[in-house]
Amino acid sequence: MEDRDNLQRRGLKLGHLQLMAALAETRQLGLAALRLGIAQPAASRLLAEMERIAGQDLCLRTGRGMVLTPAGQALARRADRVQMEMRDAARELAELGTGGAGQVRIGAVTAPALEIVLPVLRSFRLTHPGVSVDVAVAPSETLCAQLLDGQIDFVLGRLPAGGAGQELLAMEEIATEPVALLVRRDHALLARDRVLPAQLLEYDWVIPGGDSPMGKAVLTRLADLGLPPPPRRLSTASFLLTLALIQQSNAIAPLSRAVIDQFARAADAPYAELALDLGIVVAPYGLLTRRGAILPPAARLLSQAMLNSGRRTTG
Repeated sequence: MEDRDNLQRRGLKLGHLQLMAALAETRQLGLAALRLGIAQPAASRLLAEMERIAGQDLCLRTGRGMVLTPAGQALARRADRVQMEMRDAARELAELGTGGAGQVRIGAVTAPALEIVLPVLRSFRLTHPGVSVDVAVAPSETLCAQLLDGQIDFVLGRLPAGGAGQELLAMEEIATEPVALLVRRDHALLARDRVLPAQLLEYDWVIPGGDSPMGKAVLTRLADLGLPPPPRRLSTASFLLTLALIQQSNAIAPLSRAVIDQFARAADAPYAELALDLGIVVAPYGLLTRRGAILPPAARLLSQAMLNSGRRTTG
C-alpha cells in the first residue's frame, strides 16, 4: 500500500481518533477537549494534524460550534469502531486473565427474549458461573442504536426499518414470527362457536406503532383480508401495558405466538388465545452484531448458544 493511502504511516494516532469521536458527539472543540481531559489548544493542534494527514477539511466552524464535513463524518465513524474494538480487546484480555469470567450485554425483542434468551441463560449460568449477563428488552430500532453505540454486544431482533445503519450491522437469520390474538380469560369472543375476522373490529385493539414490524404485519394482513385498520386502537410498544390493558378490558392484542404460549398456556392464566388464526407473520428476526466486530470470548460463547438454540427451537 502506498504511503498516501496509509493514514497510520502519515501520523494518525489513537488520540486523533478519540478527538474525532468526541467532536462527532459534542460538536464543540472545548467540550471534546474536556471529554478527553486535554486543554483546548492541544485539541486544536490534534485537529490541525488530522486535517494535514487527511489532506482535507474535517470540520467547518460555525457560530454554534463545529459541523463535520463528509470526510470528518467518515473518520468519526471509523473512530467509533476503533474505540469499540479497543474496549472489546480490553474486555477479552480481562476475561482471559480471570479464567472465563466476564460480562455480556445483550438485547432482545420480546418473543426471542422469552423463547430463546430465558432458557439459554438458565443453562449458561450453570456452565459459566463467572459470567454476568445484562439483558435489555426493547424494540429493534432502540436495540440496534445501542448496538452501534457499543452499549450492547449483540441483539436478537430485526434490522432497523428504513435502512438506517443496516450497512453497519450483520444479521444471522433465525426465524419468522407467527402471531396470534390474546384476550382476557372471560372475553365474550371466547364463548362463541365461531369468530369471523370482521367481528374482531368491534373491539379495541392494542398494537405497536404502524412503523414497527408487528404493526406493519397486522395492518397489512388485515388489508389482505379486505378489512380496514381497527377503528379503535391504542399504539404502544410496552409489553407490560399491553398485558394490563388486555386483563382490564375487552381489548384484543396481536402478539407473538411464543409470547402467548408463555402467558396463556396455564388453565388458570388471566389470558387466553382466540381460536382464530389470521395468518399474521412478522418478518424474520436474527442475531445482529456490528459488521466485522470480534466479540469477546464470553459474548461469543453466549451468542453462539443463542443462535443454536433459536434454530433448534424454530427449526
